[in-house]
Amino acid sequence: MAAAGITPVTVLTGFLGSGKTTLLARLLREPEGRESAVVVNEWGEVGLDHALVREASDNVVLLPSGCLCCRVAGDLVRTLRELHVARIEHRVPAFRRIVVETSGLADPAPLLATLIEMPVVAARYALSGVVTTVDAEQGAGQLERHGEARRQVAMADRLVVTKVDRVDARQVAAVEAAVRQLNPAAPLVHGTLDRRIPPGLLESGLYRGEARAPDAAGWLRAGAYRRMGEPATHASDIDSFAWSAMEPFEAGDLESALETIVGVMGARLMRLKGLVAVQGETGPRAVHAVGHTLYPFARLAAWPDADRTSRIVFIGRGLEERPIASILDSFLPR
Repeated sequence: MAAAGITPVTVLTGFLGSGKTTLLARLLREPEGRESAVVVNEWGEVGLDHALVREASDNVVLLPSGCLCCRVAGDLVRTLRELHVARIEHRVPAFRRIVVETSGLADPAPLLATLIEMPVVAARYALSGVVTTVDAEQGAGQLERHGEARRQVAMADRLVVTKVDRVDARQVAAVEAAVRQLNPAAPLVHGTLDRRIPPGLLESGLYRGEARAPDAAGWLRAGAYRRMGEPATHASDIDSFAWSAMEPFEAGDLESALETIVGVMGARLMRLKGLVAVQGETGPRAVHAVGHTLYPFARLAAWPDADRTSRIVFIGRGLEERPIASILDSFLPR
């Protein structure tokens, strides 16, 4: 179990038919996936996905509402609370992480916001990352036609291209290119029925209470994003860019700057994450936001590398770079 009573939560998402449940069932049989509780959210009255993963884990809960979004946040909060109590009372096998599998049509942003802002959840759970599956056969077309598929890819910390053994190399390359236009930073792996799932797929966040030193540089990967002010290399309704600055913030000014950004840009901001220098602190503060919701800052003991530059990655739809830069720059010491 995670230290300090905080249980990491991994969100597994991906468009309809992209192989989420197959991947999940395999993960639960791997050493990394054992001791996991699973929350499955799906369309329809019959829990087919529920049945597929039941044999791999005794801790499977079905949310039959069809969409993990703000309409059913109460269902998710209640489920996480009940799982926590059931573990304490030994009514379920012990688990040290939770995997939430969303429906294929779900926008992951409201779910991430629930994990961040609901006090009853935030006290016991912390987001450990988003894993998104993409179908090598249908993925390129799905990303072109469906905004849900694009949002799922853009918000991922890990990407799994599935069914690569059913198409040729050219088609795999086309899917990967489409994915990289939306998400240039997340590590990408191939998923096939005969290939072992690589270690670390479920460990992509900076969740509180983590016993090992967090991989802050791997979590952010700011260098993969275009710098603010550089021209975009592709046309899409979703864009991403990185802001940077040499000067450290004062602690209160950093919070005010990010609160201003999420307040003004929240409707267009899908995700924000960064490592930021603060005056008088030897390590950076890890910052994270989803939409209008700002996650509590995490103070890291040391920088992940020799670079002490503050860098924040922004992912969103129709984000205006100049106002964001103006807000951040206005809170820097003069």
